[in-house]
Amino acid sequence: MLAGDLPGFHRALRDELRFPLAWGTSPIRDFGTWRRTARAKVEELLLVDRQDDTPYDPEFTDRAEADGYTRERVTVSLTRYARVPGALLTPHGTGPFPAVLLLHDHGSRFDIGKEKLVRPWYDDTRLASARQWARQCYGGRFLGDELARRGHVVLCLDALGWGERGPLAYERQQALASNLYHLGSSLAGLLAREDERAAAFLAGLDRVDARRVAALGFSLGGYRAWQTAALGDAVTAAASVCWMTGLKGMMVPGNNTLRGQSAFHMLHPGLARYLDIPDVASLAAPRPMLFLNGGRDPLFTPEGVRAAHARLRAVWDSLHAGERLRTELWPDTGHDFTVRMQEEVFAWLDAAP
Repeated sequence: MLAGDLPGFHRALRDELRFPLAWGTSPIRDFGTWRRTARAKVEELLLVDRQDDTPYDPEFTDRAEADGYTRERVTVSLTRYARVPGALLTPHGTGPFPAVLLLHDHGSRFDIGKEKLVRPWYDDTRLASARQWARQCYGGRFLGDELARRGHVVLCLDALGWGERGPLAYERQQALASNLYHLGSSLAGLLAREDERAAAFLAGLDRVDARRVAALGFSLGGYRAWQTAALGDAVTAAASVCWMTGLKGMMVPGNNTLRGQSAFHMLHPGLARYLDIPDVASLAAPRPMLFLNGGRDPLFTPEGVRAAHARLRAVWDSLHAGERLRTELWPDTGHDFTVRMQEEVFAWLDAAP
């Protein structure tokens, strides 16, 4: 029998999830050894080869000056399969500068990707959509432009299906994910690999201070931010807005995850047999991490967020690095990245070691 989109025995399946590889549950007591072991398991389940040393071979075009920074289009090889378009913003002045890998959201809006966060000076046809999205989700700001004006190199790229790599349609997401599984690959795994490679590319630029490379995103972008920090070492700090909870807190009737579609961008098959969501994020410890969540966010219950935050806190505290982790639940905020939240993130980025 079925219970909506869940099998009738879903509670039994959920109760069997013990997350035996989690830090504190695993018999491994040395954190460095645990991280190598747990990261290797996640790497295995991404289904996308990590050993891809394809040259980035960046191509820079459409250079234009703005108020306090320079804009460039960049096209780069993140894997051996495709060239990926993006926007690169560099502050005026003498570098190297701190940098932010800016990761766009999902939002079921696919005609724009990087343009959700960087004003598309190169494409008037996407400008109206970009402005509308900035008003809807970011308080009217283009977050990348704001960061560049404040002294950060900013890189933002299109994920597969968005902007110049789409547009995908909402109802086609499961077919895309299924076809990648048939081909021995994974939609979520490809996204994770590309983000990891993008961070390494950004950190390797001469204009960037590799000691200060942050990942930042909202919604799916927030998930991508902590995941990138967890899977690679190029990111030195990460800020995630409106994406953190535990798996059991999501797998309940009525949750958006049960609809499939967007879930496939975050679904690594079999991972729940080993690690919960905050356990994966904990692979980034003890680096500085910021998690801001909305108390009125319809996608994540406050109880699920608090439980995940507590799980993260236990890891950082066990490493005597509690001051490097900041977790907040904003009671009057929904699924939004408000200007007030942005200012908190900007201040945190400036202060992060």
